[in-house]
Amino acid sequence: QVQLVESGGGLVQPGGSLRLSCAASGRIFSLLTMGWYRQAPGKERELVATISSAYSTNYADSVKGRFTISRENAKNTVFLQMNSLKPEDTAVYYCNGKYQYLDYWGQGTQVTVSS
Repeated sequence: QVQLVESGGGLVQPGGSLRLSCAASGRIFSLLTMGWYRQAPGKERELVATISSAYSTNYADSVKGRFTISRENAKNTVFLQMNSLKPEDTAVYYCNGKYQYLDYWGQGTQVTVSS
């Protein structure tokens, strides 16, 4: 069993930066493809970025060049560095881990971009 706990959300002005962290329990973290998803009010949950066990990354077009996903297997942690934030980035951000049929979600952390 894997538990995911996100942190690092908050209120930031447009153009600002935030770094989200997701700490995982369990022993299979290095096998998981980790991802960040987000859900804005009234919208469906959408993919933001993923990083595989081989460190291959994938980004939504809307965040390319602004967000960076990374992982530190020794600490069972995945990060999302978010720069040049825009009001449309406002959402609850969820951490996800997948391996074969296993699919784990965190509880989410709120990110609000507003002046």
